[in-house]
Amino acid sequence: MNYKLRIACLFLLFFGFSYSQNQSWGSYFSYNHIIDLTHSESRIFAATENALFSQNLVNYEIQTINSIDGLKSENITTVYHSIEFGKTFIGNSNGLLIVINHSNNNQIINKVDIINNVPVPQTLKRINHFFEYNQKIYIATDYGITVFNPSTLEFGDTYFIGLAGQETQVLQTTVFDGYIYAVTPGIGLRRALISNPNLIHFNSWEIFDSGSWKGVASVGNFLVASTTDNHLYRFSGTTQIPVINTNQTMLSVRSENGYLTVTTASTVYVLNHFMGLVAQIGQIFGEPLQYTSSLVKGNTLYIGSRTKGIFSINLNNQGFFENYIPEGPIRNTVYSIKATATDLWCVFGYSNYQNNPYAQGLSQFGISKLTSEGWLHIPYEDVLEARSLSKVILQPNNENVAYIGSNFSGILKVENNVPTELYNQHNTGQNGLETFYEDGTSDVRIHNLAYDRSNNLWATNAGIGGKLKVLRTSGNWQSYNITEGPSHFGDLVIDKNNTKWVASVLGLGVIGFNDTHQNRKIVIDDSYGNGLPINNVKTLAIDKNNRLWIGTQWGLRILPSVDRFLTEDQPSVNPVIIMEDGLAQELLYRQNVSKIKIDGADQKWLGTMGAGVFLVSPNGQETIYHFTKDNSPLPSNTILDIDINPQTGEVFFATDKGMVSYKGASTAPSDNLAGVYVYPNPVRPEYSGTVKVTGLTDQANVKITDIEGNLVFEANSSGGTVEWDTTAFGRYRVASGVYMIFIATRDATETKVKKVMIVR
Repeated sequence: MNYKLRIACLFLLFFGFSYSQNQSWGSYFSYNHIIDLTHSESRIFAATENALFSQNLVNYEIQTINSIDGLKSENITTVYHSIEFGKTFIGNSNGLLIVINHSNNNQIINKVDIINNVPVPQTLKRINHFFEYNQKIYIATDYGITVFNPSTLEFGDTYFIGLAGQETQVLQTTVFDGYIYAVTPGIGLRRALISNPNLIHFNSWEIFDSGSWKGVASVGNFLVASTTDNHLYRFSGTTQIPVINTNQTMLSVRSENGYLTVTTASTVYVLNHFMGLVAQIGQIFGEPLQYTSSLVKGNTLYIGSRTKGIFSINLNNQGFFENYIPEGPIRNTVYSIKATATDLWCVFGYSNYQNNPYAQGLSQFGISKLTSEGWLHIPYEDVLEARSLSKVILQPNNENVAYIGSNFSGILKVENNVPTELYNQHNTGQNGLETFYEDGTSDVRIHNLAYDRSNNLWATNAGIGGKLKVLRTSGNWQSYNITEGPSHFGDLVIDKNNTKWVASVLGLGVIGFNDTHQNRKIVIDDSYGNGLPINNVKTLAIDKNNRLWIGTQWGLRILPSVDRFLTEDQPSVNPVIIMEDGLAQELLYRQNVSKIKIDGADQKWLGTMGAGVFLVSPNGQETIYHFTKDNSPLPSNTILDIDINPQTGEVFFATDKGMVSYKGASTAPSDNLAGVYVYPNPVRPEYSGTVKVTGLTDQANVKITDIEGNLVFEANSSGGTVEWDTTAFGRYRVASGVYMIFIATRDATETKVKKVMIVR
């Protein structure tokens, strides 16, 4: 069959989109991987790994609901919409039940009763399936069945239906001919009279069939069930009658609107209520798609995929497909990002703390880039087979040329968004990139890249002997040995003295190396007093006072001046001591610090592996913000990378469960006031954020007055931006009108006047 495909990728605006209820935050989620589908009368809902989107069936408009809106999922496992109650129910792997009340402005309610009150191990609280019957929701879990009232949002009884009343995994339930059926992999199909008032007692449940069952549903006059060996049967009494053999694992069996859909990774089967085959949908593109779920609404089949969102097909015209997905990066686990004034680069070479690319399987995900025109994706097929991409760096003075480190394949060069060359051990000469050998594997592991002030490109090349490689502006490669034993590296930063500081994640501490000072090398580790707390170091940053900030697996240290490299073999590094509850404590004591990023005001953004993000003052003594999953839109407390838009101050947080941003105001100071601009302008009634005056010199004075000259705000910039909350010195919100902004440099030698309109 020749299929025609219309792709309807609906996207949101660049840098500042999808702020929904929280205009200080932005969302940059991937909606490619569909976990489950459900529908209302007018919309199809798709649950992704930790978010939700829906498509209007009339005008094809797409809405998203994610952590910016308050959807704080763990790992979504299933979703169900109750048409009768106008609510969507989202199940999670940890037992969290999320309810979205669409009749009350999409109110999001977290129900934690399963997590807190069901007396079973936490590993058994996964929610597998929802089934609605007679104004009750039957929740199938890894311990049994829990009843939920969708009207009152209260939990009812829990059924432990093991043979002796113990917990047992229930994958799916249905009601047929007066019985409730439950699929239990260890026991088989169990059933009980739905009218039995004593369903809480395990003796009320009988074994209907002891086979190896995986799914169960009812359609028309038939009860059907799927087996673990890929067969679908219907029952006549207790007699099993074969329906289909998929020859592939059945991922879901679902009854919707008089149809039965059976989903495998490569094929979706649609049967009517007479058990007749209506459609058998194989691969849509030439590439192998992976399906995850399906349902029928009206005459349309909707298919969820693992990598390309939702596909729809009219069952009366099966040669025509449509593809719906909100725009976003290729996937949610964004390993590394690079933000510029106009673009945002994302790569996905996730590995473990020690930079082992095999830890979760070699990644083959290509590149995502957000531009002013939306998301651009460079698929894996076009990146010259470069796997586990781990770091993006742009050529100085030419952002159209990017070099991307691969933790498996070397260095990928991308020119004008087109991969043009892959540097590896075969094409970089005798002093070029080298192969890493371990346990029978061989690959070229480039963990990090950095440019020096002469525009030479430096790279950390992991191997039996750790190397620093440099691609000179002449095109020649040079090599420097900086470790003798096995080595895996974190950040690479270069200071004003041309010293290369290299983090070691494999117990070697911080290595300082300078090829312009007779190849001098020092090591900062835990072997001497006032050294590191541990030698596993992930991240480094140099601030505006030339201090080296060191993020280790056990906390934070600071080298007071990078100049100490030139005079000391074992320089002292210091913790940041803060006062908390009247006691002196170490900032981020024993925390695994994953990323340090310094903004335009010399403030430090500190990402951690489990404790979220901290923003601290330039000296670290004051904690300005501490963002976690619980108190902010962060989708996870595991921070993989942080970067900052240098023009707007927007701070991007890449986590293992999606990417969000905080609309910061700390941009780098400008040399003059020529580029000052004000945004948003005008300020409309629906906007609740701050007005930002950016492009300032450091310590510029900003005064704002109404049209009559009354002063309503004054501040000096720290960095390149000042924020105004549109109040008169915090006392009251100013009225609608035009407001004058008077700007002067610190020495008053340069001035600028701007205007902003406020519309209430």
